[in-house]
Amino acid sequence: MKSISQLLDIANKYNQELPPLPCAPVLTPPLSSYLDCAVHDPAAKPERIIQLCEEAIAYHYATVFVNPLFTTLVKDTLADSGVHTGTIAGFPLGAFPTEIKVTEAKKYLSMGADEIDMVMNVGMLKAGEYDFILEEVHQMAETVHAQGGLMKVILETCLLEKDEKIISCLICKEAGADFVKTSTGFSKSGATVEDIDLMRRVVGPQSVMGVKAAGGVHTLAETLALIDAGANRLGTRMAKEILEEAKQAGIE
Repeated sequence: MKSISQLLDIANKYNQELPPLPCAPVLTPPLSSYLDCAVHDPAAKPERIIQLCEEAIAYHYATVFVNPLFTTLVKDTLADSGVHTGTIAGFPLGAFPTEIKVTEAKKYLSMGADEIDMVMNVGMLKAGEYDFILEEVHQMAETVHAQGGLMKVILETCLLEKDEKIISCLICKEAGADFVKTSTGFSKSGATVEDIDLMRRVVGPQSVMGVKAAGGVHTLAETLALIDAGANRLGTRMAKEILEEAKQAGIE
Protein backbone atom coordinates (compact mmCIF):
# COMPACT_ATOMS: atom_id res chain seq x y z
CA MET A 1 0.00 0.00 0.00
CA LYS A 2 1.33 3.46 -0.89
CA SER A 3 2.08 5.81 2.00
CA ILE A 4 0.19 9.04 2.53
CA SER A 5 3.36 10.90 1.54
CA GLN A 6 3.40 9.07 -1.79
CA LEU A 7 -0.30 9.72 -2.35
CA LEU A 8 0.16 13.42 -1.59
CA ASP A 9 2.95 13.60 -4.16
CA ILE A 10 0.58 12.14 -6.75
CA ALA A 11 -2.23 14.44 -5.62
CA ASN A 12 -0.03 17.53 -5.95
CA LYS A 13 0.90 16.47 -9.47
CA TYR A 14 -2.75 15.88 -10.40
CA ASN A 15 -3.76 19.21 -8.87
CA GLN A 16 -1.48 20.90 -11.39
CA GLU A 17 -2.64 18.78 -14.32
CA LEU A 18 -5.15 15.96 -14.23
CA PRO A 19 -4.29 12.80 -16.17
CA PRO A 20 -6.27 12.14 -19.35
CA LEU A 21 -9.45 10.11 -19.26
CA PRO A 22 -8.33 6.47 -19.29
CA CYS A 23 -10.61 5.76 -22.25
CA ALA A 24 -13.59 7.32 -23.95
CA PRO A 25 -16.62 6.26 -21.85
CA VAL A 26 -19.16 4.30 -23.87
CA LEU A 27 -22.68 3.43 -22.78
CA THR A 28 -22.95 -0.34 -22.68
CA PRO A 29 -26.62 -1.37 -22.80
CA PRO A 30 -28.81 -1.83 -20.96
CA LEU A 31 -28.98 1.62 -19.38
CA SER A 32 -30.91 0.12 -16.46
CA SER A 33 -27.74 -1.70 -15.32
CA TYR A 34 -26.20 1.70 -14.49
CA LEU A 35 -29.02 2.75 -12.19
CA ASP A 36 -29.37 2.39 -8.44
CA CYS A 37 -32.82 3.43 -7.26
CA ALA A 38 -32.94 4.81 -3.75
CA VAL A 39 -35.41 5.79 -1.05
CA HIS A 40 -33.86 7.39 2.02
CA ASP A 41 -36.98 9.30 3.03
CA PRO A 42 -37.35 8.87 6.82
CA ALA A 43 -41.13 8.72 6.38
CA ALA A 44 -41.05 5.86 3.85
CA LYS A 45 -43.33 2.97 4.84
CA PRO A 46 -42.68 -0.71 4.10
CA GLU A 47 -45.32 -0.57 1.36
CA ARG A 48 -43.30 2.04 -0.50
CA ILE A 49 -40.15 -0.07 -0.21
CA ILE A 50 -41.93 -3.11 -1.64
CA GLN A 51 -43.32 -0.99 -4.48
CA LEU A 52 -39.79 0.23 -5.28
CA CYS A 53 -38.49 -3.35 -5.31
CA GLU A 54 -41.25 -4.42 -7.71
CA GLU A 55 -40.35 -1.49 -9.95
CA ALA A 56 -36.66 -2.46 -9.79
CA ILE A 57 -37.46 -6.02 -10.84
CA ALA A 58 -39.63 -4.82 -13.72
CA TYR A 59 -37.01 -2.36 -14.98
CA HIS A 60 -33.90 -4.40 -14.11
CA TYR A 61 -32.11 -1.81 -11.99
CA ALA A 62 -28.67 -2.60 -10.62
CA THR A 63 -29.47 -2.11 -6.94
CA VAL A 64 -32.20 -0.94 -4.59
CA PHE A 65 -30.83 1.31 -1.82
CA VAL A 66 -32.84 1.88 1.35
CA ASN A 67 -32.37 2.88 4.96
CA PRO A 68 -30.83 0.02 6.97
CA LEU A 69 -34.02 -1.10 8.75
CA PHE A 70 -35.50 -2.25 5.44
CA THR A 71 -32.47 -4.24 4.25
CA THR A 72 -33.96 -7.68 4.92
CA LEU A 73 -37.33 -6.67 3.45
CA VAL A 74 -35.57 -5.61 0.26
CA LYS A 75 -33.44 -8.75 0.13
CA ASP A 76 -36.48 -10.98 0.49
CA THR A 77 -38.58 -9.03 -2.02
CA LEU A 78 -35.78 -9.05 -4.61
CA ALA A 79 -34.98 -12.75 -4.15
CA ASP A 80 -33.82 -14.44 -7.39
CA SER A 81 -34.43 -11.25 -9.41
CA GLY A 82 -30.80 -10.35 -10.13
CA VAL A 83 -31.29 -6.92 -8.54
CA HIS A 84 -28.93 -6.27 -5.64
CA THR A 85 -29.71 -5.00 -2.15
CA GLY A 86 -27.89 -1.90 -0.91
CA THR A 87 -27.82 0.21 2.23
CA ILE A 88 -25.80 2.96 3.86
CA ALA A 89 -23.31 3.36 6.72
CA GLY A 90 -22.28 6.52 8.56
CA PHE A 91 -25.09 8.26 6.73
CA PRO A 92 -25.56 11.10 5.98
CA LEU A 93 -22.82 13.04 7.83
CA GLY A 94 -19.98 10.52 7.99
CA ALA A 95 -18.98 11.74 11.47
CA PHE A 96 -19.22 8.35 13.16
CA PRO A 97 -16.36 6.51 14.91
CA THR A 98 -14.80 3.96 12.57
CA GLU A 99 -15.78 1.05 14.79
CA ILE A 100 -19.42 2.10 14.56
CA LYS A 101 -19.27 2.16 10.75
CA VAL A 102 -17.62 -1.27 10.74
CA THR A 103 -20.26 -2.62 13.13
CA GLU A 104 -22.96 -1.16 10.89
CA ALA A 105 -21.47 -2.86 7.85
CA LYS A 106 -21.30 -6.25 9.57
CA LYS A 107 -24.90 -5.97 10.74
CA TYR A 108 -26.27 -4.88 7.38
CA LEU A 109 -24.37 -7.58 5.52
CA SER A 110 -25.89 -10.14 7.90
CA MET A 111 -29.31 -8.68 7.06
CA GLY A 112 -28.75 -9.35 3.37
CA ALA A 113 -27.00 -6.28 1.96
CA ASP A 114 -24.89 -6.84 -1.15
CA GLU A 115 -23.56 -3.28 -1.29
CA ILE A 116 -22.66 -0.73 1.40
CA ASP A 117 -22.32 2.98 0.62
CA MET A 118 -20.29 4.60 3.43
CA VAL A 119 -19.97 8.35 4.01
CA MET A 120 -16.40 9.58 4.38
CA ASN A 121 -15.54 11.71 7.41
CA VAL A 122 -15.27 15.06 5.62
CA GLY A 123 -14.11 16.96 8.71
CA MET A 124 -11.14 14.64 9.22
CA LEU A 125 -10.21 14.93 5.55
CA LYS A 126 -10.30 18.73 5.74
CA ALA A 127 -8.15 18.56 8.88
CA GLY A 128 -5.50 16.71 6.89
CA GLU A 129 -5.98 13.50 8.87
CA TYR A 130 -5.33 11.38 5.80
CA ASP A 131 -4.04 8.37 7.72
CA PHE A 132 -7.37 8.25 9.55
CA ILE A 133 -9.30 8.27 6.26
CA LEU A 134 -7.04 5.61 4.75
CA GLU A 135 -7.42 3.32 7.76
CA GLU A 136 -11.18 3.79 8.01
CA VAL A 137 -11.80 3.05 4.34
CA HIS A 138 -9.42 0.08 4.50
CA GLN A 139 -11.24 -1.39 7.51
CA MET A 140 -14.60 -0.94 5.83
CA ALA A 141 -13.42 -2.43 2.55
CA GLU A 142 -11.96 -5.47 4.31
CA THR A 143 -15.16 -5.96 6.32
CA VAL A 144 -17.45 -5.74 3.31
CA HIS A 145 -15.23 -7.79 1.00
CA ALA A 146 -14.94 -10.56 3.61
CA GLN A 147 -18.69 -11.12 3.13
CA GLY A 148 -18.52 -10.86 -0.65
CA GLY A 149 -20.00 -7.37 -0.75
CA LEU A 150 -19.26 -4.20 -2.68
CA MET A 151 -18.17 -1.02 -0.87
CA LYS A 152 -18.54 2.56 -2.08
CA VAL A 153 -17.26 5.70 -0.37
CA ILE A 154 -19.40 8.85 -0.53
CA LEU A 155 -17.09 11.87 -0.69
CA GLU A 156 -19.74 14.62 -0.50
CA THR A 157 -17.95 16.47 -3.28
CA CYS A 158 -20.00 19.66 -2.90
CA LEU A 159 -18.11 20.27 0.37
CA LEU A 160 -14.64 19.64 -1.06
CA GLU A 161 -12.06 21.72 -2.89
CA LYS A 162 -10.38 20.31 -5.99
CA ASP A 163 -7.28 19.14 -4.12
CA GLU A 164 -9.46 17.47 -1.48
CA LYS A 165 -11.42 15.59 -4.14
CA ILE A 166 -8.17 14.36 -5.66
CA ILE A 167 -6.56 13.13 -2.44
CA SER A 168 -9.80 11.51 -1.22
CA CYS A 169 -10.12 9.57 -4.50
CA LEU A 170 -6.50 8.43 -4.28
CA ILE A 171 -6.92 7.34 -0.65
CA CYS A 172 -10.14 5.42 -1.35
CA LYS A 173 -8.54 3.66 -4.30
CA GLU A 174 -5.45 2.75 -2.28
CA ALA A 175 -7.56 1.53 0.65
CA GLY A 176 -9.48 -0.93 -1.51
CA ALA A 177 -12.89 0.68 -1.99
CA ASP A 178 -14.79 -0.52 -5.06
CA PHE A 179 -16.31 2.87 -5.94
CA VAL A 180 -16.03 6.53 -5.11
CA LYS A 181 -19.38 8.30 -5.05
CA THR A 182 -20.17 12.00 -5.26
CA SER A 183 -22.96 12.71 -2.82
CA THR A 184 -25.45 11.68 -0.15
CA GLY A 185 -28.23 13.80 -1.62
CA PHE A 186 -28.59 15.45 1.80
CA SER A 187 -26.05 18.26 1.41
CA LYS A 188 -25.79 21.47 -0.64
CA SER A 189 -25.78 19.87 -4.07
CA GLY A 190 -25.25 16.60 -5.90
CA ALA A 191 -23.31 15.15 -8.80
CA THR A 192 -21.78 17.33 -11.49
CA VAL A 193 -20.19 16.39 -14.79
CA GLU A 194 -17.04 18.22 -13.72
CA ASP A 195 -16.68 16.18 -10.53
CA ILE A 196 -17.32 12.88 -12.31
CA ASP A 197 -14.71 13.78 -14.92
CA LEU A 198 -12.16 14.58 -12.19
CA MET A 199 -12.92 11.42 -10.22
CA ARG A 200 -12.62 9.17 -13.28
CA ARG A 201 -9.33 10.76 -14.30
CA VAL A 202 -7.91 10.27 -10.80
CA VAL A 203 -9.01 6.67 -10.15
CA GLY A 204 -8.43 5.33 -13.65
CA PRO A 205 -10.48 2.95 -15.80
CA GLN A 206 -13.71 1.22 -14.77
CA SER A 207 -11.86 -2.08 -14.62
CA VAL A 208 -9.85 -0.64 -11.70
CA MET A 209 -12.47 1.37 -9.78
CA GLY A 210 -16.06 2.50 -10.16
CA VAL A 211 -17.37 6.06 -10.04
CA LYS A 212 -20.93 6.66 -8.89
CA ALA A 213 -22.90 9.85 -9.48
CA ALA A 214 -25.69 10.62 -7.03
CA GLY A 215 -27.80 13.58 -6.06
CA GLY A 216 -29.76 15.63 -8.56
CA VAL A 217 -29.88 13.00 -11.32
CA HIS A 218 -33.36 13.55 -12.74
CA THR A 219 -33.31 13.31 -16.54
CA LEU A 220 -31.99 11.19 -19.38
CA ALA A 221 -29.79 14.06 -20.57
CA GLU A 222 -28.19 14.37 -17.13
CA THR A 223 -27.72 10.61 -16.95
CA LEU A 224 -26.00 10.35 -20.33
CA ALA A 225 -23.79 13.36 -19.61
CA LEU A 226 -22.59 11.80 -16.36
CA ILE A 227 -21.91 8.47 -18.07
CA ASP A 228 -20.00 10.29 -20.81
CA ALA A 229 -17.91 11.93 -18.07
CA GLY A 230 -17.00 8.55 -16.57
CA ALA A 231 -19.77 7.40 -14.22
CA ASN A 232 -20.56 3.70 -14.36
CA ARG A 233 -23.26 3.81 -11.67
CA LEU A 234 -25.86 6.46 -10.89
CA GLY A 235 -28.06 6.79 -7.85
CA THR A 236 -31.45 8.36 -8.46
CA ARG A 237 -35.05 8.47 -7.31
CA MET A 238 -36.10 8.99 -10.94
CA ALA A 239 -34.86 5.73 -12.46
CA LYS A 240 -38.25 4.75 -13.91
CA GLU A 241 -38.76 8.16 -15.51
CA ILE A 242 -35.23 8.15 -16.94
CA LEU A 243 -35.74 4.72 -18.50
CA GLU A 244 -39.13 5.67 -19.93
CA GLU A 245 -37.50 8.74 -21.49
CA ALA A 246 -34.71 6.54 -22.86
CA LYS A 247 -37.25 4.15 -24.38
CA GLN A 248 -38.92 7.03 -26.21
CA ALA A 249 -35.49 8.12 -27.48
CA GLY A 250 -34.69 4.60 -28.73
CA ILE A 251 -31.96 4.00 -26.14
CA GLU A 252 -31.83 0.53 -24.60
